[in-house]
Amino acid sequence: MEFLKKYSSLLVSAALIAAIFYTIGFKSGENKVSTAVISVTNIREGEPSNIDFAPFWKAWNLIAEKYVPASTTAKLVTDQDKVWGAIGGLASSLGDPYTVFFPPVQSQLFESDIRGNFEGVGMEIIAQEGAITVIAPLKNSPAARAGLLPGDKILKVENRPTSNLSTEDAVGLIRGPKGTKVHLTVFRTGVKEPFEVAVTRDVINIPTISTKTLPGGIFDIELYSFSAQSPNLFRGALREFITSRADKLILDLRGNPGGYLEAAIDMASWFLPSSKVVVKEDFGPNKEQKVYRSKGYDIFNDNLKFVILVDSGSASASEILAGALAEQGKAILVGDKTFGKGSVQELVDVTASTSIKITVARWLTPNGVSISDHGIEPQYKVKMTQEDRQASRDPQLDKAIEILNK
Repeated sequence: MEFLKKYSSLLVSAALIAAIFYTIGFKSGENKVSTAVISVTNIREGEPSNIDFAPFWKAWNLIAEKYVPASTTAKLVTDQDKVWGAIGGLASSLGDPYTVFFPPVQSQLFESDIRGNFEGVGMEIIAQEGAITVIAPLKNSPAARAGLLPGDKILKVENRPTSNLSTEDAVGLIRGPKGTKVHLTVFRTGVKEPFEVAVTRDVINIPTISTKTLPGGIFDIELYSFSAQSPNLFRGALREFITSRADKLILDLRGNPGGYLEAAIDMASWFLPSSKVVVKEDFGPNKEQKVYRSKGYDIFNDNLKFVILVDSGSASASEILAGALAEQGKAILVGDKTFGKGSVQELVDVTASTSIKITVARWLTPNGVSISDHGIEPQYKVKMTQEDRQASRDPQLDKAIEILNK
């Protein structure tokens, strides 16, 4: 799950290309478009630059004149489909897996993801280094019940190779109606050969939080996502912690793929004094950073014994919260290195039925560490092996308990 921010207006190149299609127009009576060298204002620098669109129009005309579908059953591709494809290619040319154009159908699906109401297998994935990688399966989701793990590589979906698929294309193949199955070919580090996994799709309701008291006066909060409801639920969990008379706290962020920035800031504020830095938003060279600070609830003293569990499935908001509390000296991190999802996306309407999700900034920890570049390294690195999972052992939790009981 990613951080999304909506603004009332944002000029992006994709919208510019779409505008060119509609304003230059087609030659009268022909299925050809005119070529042009167009002067475009560089949005970032305000300097004009000449962009030669002649190769684009030549390719458009060649396709219009010569293209014949390979089969008689091929899908009819309209000129409007070609426009969406051109904008999608523009977005993918950036080489950023988080910057994506959504044509009408995909735009509707993405909006349903944000609302957290969809049918599928319930896992966060990303196209990374030529493979579809599992960031984390959601708690109690079909993907989790089928045994999929953070870091798994999905090589095929229903025997279709995924090496050239975008994240969104892979999501489209994996998602489907409740009760149907999707067959995945998976590669896992430590397992010699790829193996098959059949996952039965279901309605996905994104879980948020659970609590329990462990022996020795340790209170455990498992946070599964950073939803709009998370701050209130987290406040209720902290109230349980206080009334339980426990004096040691574990916050389990393993497999938490993130969510809303505001939720991470609010949660950090229970442990940090007012004005302490939670995260910095870096917009690139020569741009002023935006600093997000604690709201200063700060209800715990410095004697709180506090461990945060993280792993390779901890991403985005999880990394912000863990990084802030560790660097500010409020919590000890235990587990494995986090995923490294430290970029900021805005979701912007291009037309009434299409949108573009575009990376606009990077997240930095209070000490200025780029989350995307490095992830978050725990002070105590503890691996969870396949053998541990099969034997229902949790060495990361065991290490957290050991630290808290010292």
